[in-house]
Amino acid sequence: MLPPVQVSPLIKFTRYSALLVGMIYGKKRYDYLKPIAEEERRVEAEEKKKREELERIAKELAEASEDSILK
Repeated sequence: MLPPVQVSPLIKFTRYSALLVGMIYGKKRYDYLKPIAEEERRVEAEEKKKREELERIAKELAEASEDSILK
């Protein structure tokens, strides 16, 4: 097995700097996208409620039409 190689301090500094910059960028991007995603979820929940209400009404109308005079 070969002995470990001494890594240049410049390379170490560059790698850790890139890691830190990536973490900062990720945090800022997350903070930017989080409210947008919450708004999309809220709108989707409202649409789901409306869709369920329409399905319930359609189901009631279907049941009402089955109980028509023809029976």
